[in-house]
Amino acid sequence: MEEQLVGLLANTQSPNTTTRSQAEQSLQQLWIDESLPLALVSIASHDSVQIEIRQSALLTLKSYVLATWSPSLEEFKGQVVLGHEPKAKVRDSLFAIATSERADRKIQNAASYVVSKIASADFPDQWGGLLDTLLELIPQASDTRLHGALKVLAELVQDGLDEQQFFQVAQNLVNVLLTVASNDQRKPVLRALAISVLKECFATLEVVIEAHRADVKAFVEKSLTEWIPTFLSVLNAQLGTPPDPATTTERGSSDPYHGLVALKVQVARVLITIRNILPAVISPQTPSLFSAVWDELSRMQPTYQEVYVENDVESRLEDPDGLPYTLDFLVLEDLDFLQSCIRAPPIRKELEKQLQTGNDSQSQTNWMAELIKLAVAYAQITSEEEGMWEIDVNVFLAEEASVTANYTPRISCGDLAIKMGDWLKDAAFEGLLLYSKPLFGENNDWRRQEASLFILDQILHEWQDVNKQINPLLAQGFMELAQHAQRQETSFLRARGYVVAGTLLGSSGETFQAAAANMLDDNLKRIQADPAEVVQVSCIRALKHYLQILPSSRTLPLQPTIIQALQQWVSGKDTNDLTEGDDILIALVETLRDVIILDTRICINGEGLNLLFSMVSQAADNFQVSDLVRETFEEICGQIAQMGHDEYVLLCQKVLPSLTGAFDIGNLTEENALTNLAAELLAHLAKNAPEPLPPGFVAAVMPKLNHVLLAATDDDLLKNSTISVRYMLLHDPEQLLGWQASETDKPGLEVILMIIDRLLGPNIDDNAASEVGGLAAAVVEKAGSERLGPFLMQLLQAVAMRLATAEKSPFIQSLIMVFARLCLSSTRDVVDFLAQVRIGNDNQTGLQVVIPKWLESSGIFVGYDDIRQNVAALSKLYELHDERLAQIQVKGDLIVPDSEVIMTRSKAKKNPDQFTVVPVPLKIVKILAEELLNASGATGDPLSAGLTTNGHGADDAVSVEDEEDGDWEDDLDLGGMSKQDLLAFAEEEPGSARRQGDNETQAFLQGWFRSKGEDPRFQQVFTGLSDHEKEQLRAMS
Repeated sequence: MEEQLVGLLANTQSPNTTTRSQAEQSLQQLWIDESLPLALVSIASHDSVQIEIRQSALLTLKSYVLATWSPSLEEFKGQVVLGHEPKAKVRDSLFAIATSERADRKIQNAASYVVSKIASADFPDQWGGLLDTLLELIPQASDTRLHGALKVLAELVQDGLDEQQFFQVAQNLVNVLLTVASNDQRKPVLRALAISVLKECFATLEVVIEAHRADVKAFVEKSLTEWIPTFLSVLNAQLGTPPDPATTTERGSSDPYHGLVALKVQVARVLITIRNILPAVISPQTPSLFSAVWDELSRMQPTYQEVYVENDVESRLEDPDGLPYTLDFLVLEDLDFLQSCIRAPPIRKELEKQLQTGNDSQSQTNWMAELIKLAVAYAQITSEEEGMWEIDVNVFLAEEASVTANYTPRISCGDLAIKMGDWLKDAAFEGLLLYSKPLFGENNDWRRQEASLFILDQILHEWQDVNKQINPLLAQGFMELAQHAQRQETSFLRARGYVVAGTLLGSSGETFQAAAANMLDDNLKRIQADPAEVVQVSCIRALKHYLQILPSSRTLPLQPTIIQALQQWVSGKDTNDLTEGDDILIALVETLRDVIILDTRICINGEGLNLLFSMVSQAADNFQVSDLVRETFEEICGQIAQMGHDEYVLLCQKVLPSLTGAFDIGNLTEENALTNLAAELLAHLAKNAPEPLPPGFVAAVMPKLNHVLLAATDDDLLKNSTISVRYMLLHDPEQLLGWQASETDKPGLEVILMIIDRLLGPNIDDNAASEVGGLAAAVVEKAGSERLGPFLMQLLQAVAMRLATAEKSPFIQSLIMVFARLCLSSTRDVVDFLAQVRIGNDNQTGLQVVIPKWLESSGIFVGYDDIRQNVAALSKLYELHDERLAQIQVKGDLIVPDSEVIMTRSKAKKNPDQFTVVPVPLKIVKILAEELLNASGATGDPLSAGLTTNGHGADDAVSVEDEEDGDWEDDLDLGGMSKQDLLAFAEEEPGSARRQGDNETQAFLQGWFRSKGEDPRFQQVFTGLSDHEKEQLRAMS
């Protein structure tokens, strides 16, 4: 069998798709053979077999294990193939490979992974000795066996141990790891691997800390006491001279230098992990750790300068175990640790003490000056970055806009500077200016000059976000440096000069008002005149600051000029370059938006909107670009609508040809980003349109919308097209209902009913049809029962039938609101109709289908108008006192199980929520009581009760354990907001537990409940409320 398997495994790596697919199918057919796994293990263990085939054998075994080993594995396919004895042989053989004396590292890693998957199912019940065997082996194993054992242990900690198992062995486990990590005779890379396992142990604790805080804290305190000497020893170890860069990739982390780098990286990472879990525990140790890391960064800087700034040596390298081993990784981790600790209480107190008792901020020898020097040194543009940015300015813009996933020492230094600026205020700017001025004197080091301005830019952006302003004198000093940079030969330094000048303008109040106009003129000229693209796009991005700071009397006359400058710049670029350059397009659209919003009338009689549409037509599939255009157009429509009917008519004349033309692009059965965007923009145009609509509006758009709504399948296209029709009907029913489709001669009303019929059909999913309820309600309201005639009952029946199968909340709400709005004027008629109509194969009445779904969904309604109308409709339903409603039983309150077991997703599937069962009148009163609470702006949750009923804030609820971490609150970056601001912001978030108050709904419900207080029928229903609900009603009514 092994020879057959070797052939099949070789074929799985064939470049021929057919050969590869047939081999994979043949292997899968062998899964039912009990000899397969042992044969695969045998192949993997033979040194004579090619490495690639051995790896493939282990990968195949992994798939086999996941699918057939145990029902506890997520990818289990339903049948366990092996018995207990064959499983034991497979486990033992795999463990032997993973910890073999002569195994290749790739084979060890693959075997370790399979072992961990088996262990996640079999440990400890069927493989109870695994962990003990590992912990006995590790301290005395040879380097090769140790590597395999640590890989197995790492995989086991990540995937094989639950929290109870981990706690049972945690102390012994970290002690064994310490014997490796603290042993100077071991290879540094093995010590690094041991510490990486330790980090995984602490990551496991992070998951369970809320449930076991005291135990976790005690464990971390004890472990940290034992590990700190090892951490400090590693941090203080000298790296020495790096080897020849040509051998870096070839030797990886095996040479002593890169092995020590890998070890130091893991120490920094585990310290950051501990600090994230329990900052108060590590706080007493931070002075010595902070000092060691700072010293290490200072020692490494000349090497970093030579290797990465002055030369382009390969960076960001990891070994086969996933251990980073190049110097840039270490610099990044050390900088992260430094910035995470700089405001820790012991560090902060000591540094503030030094500033007060030693030299002031004007000295170039204090710690702040040294830290600024360090930050500037590591914030320099590396040779690799310079090369990438010269080739593709989009990479530069991505980092400028902080939308890149490439986290570098430069970005980390910016974060460090931001924390210094937030803490030290003007003193940080003074120190930075003091350090930067000499750089711009006789020094021609453009990289350090640019880095110092980059650091400044990062702090200023943070201050802008929280509405802080820099001292005018300091701003003047920095502006001189920025303008000096603008005159230099190096393009990146010039670009930084224009960027910083704009940021300074927006961060210094009226300091540069007098010079701003001339600065803007120069900025506009450089967009066309500067030979470097990086300078051109930097000037485009800087425009927003000028538009924000200068008075409209200065910027409005320049609006056409700025748009023309942008248009000329775009016209000079290759279309492919722009479409491939997402970040350039984003910068252009952001700037154009700011220019247009100065006075949106430029969209009527200028080229602003044409340029906006032209750019988005090239990149409609870019979410950021489309979103910016969407927001901009929505604001344009809103502002021009306020100007009057005539202006909006002109806007429609301007944009309708472009928007309707986009509907002719693409296949309606496939998604087309430009068509979807045009539909959404058209929806905004219709929503803001005046009453009546501009003449010819319906005739211009309805043929396209009719075609889309009767043929398209894309969800977003159908939703937005439906919205457009609804708003046209609401704003000008006569124009829409009086329109006639030229192809079919059908009148507008019949066309709309056909559209509704399709959207309510079973072939259109909930997302695509989510707006049809609003359209149906608008038809009923605007067409009226006389015009609808028999179609009214057919329409309502179709809505009720679709509601029976609807699952998505927005769709359910839109359908329910059809009946809710009708109930406001014809409650009895609605109930009578629903009682007569039959729905589904089980022949239920409309009442039995609609009412339970209505009441069960009311609590998740969104939108104040819909909520108010729903509340009023429910109150009218209750007031009918209809026996047919009273006989219907619906879900009441959630039954909370009396258990402390954490409910996982799998457990929740097996144990679905249970509810009480209550009659409709009681459920309606429960809903109205809850809506009264929501309308008042309060909630019934414990946090709200703590905040609103006893006069105390959230701080009073902080436990003693949490108070120990309180000193670290300063290290939490709230963007300048206080804790109270953050809580208030949370209250306003959509979907948050607490809803903003609604005085209108509150007044209605208070009056309604007071009017029912003496009604015997209400008093009987009142007895069915919970004690909590009764107390709330008594308090609020």
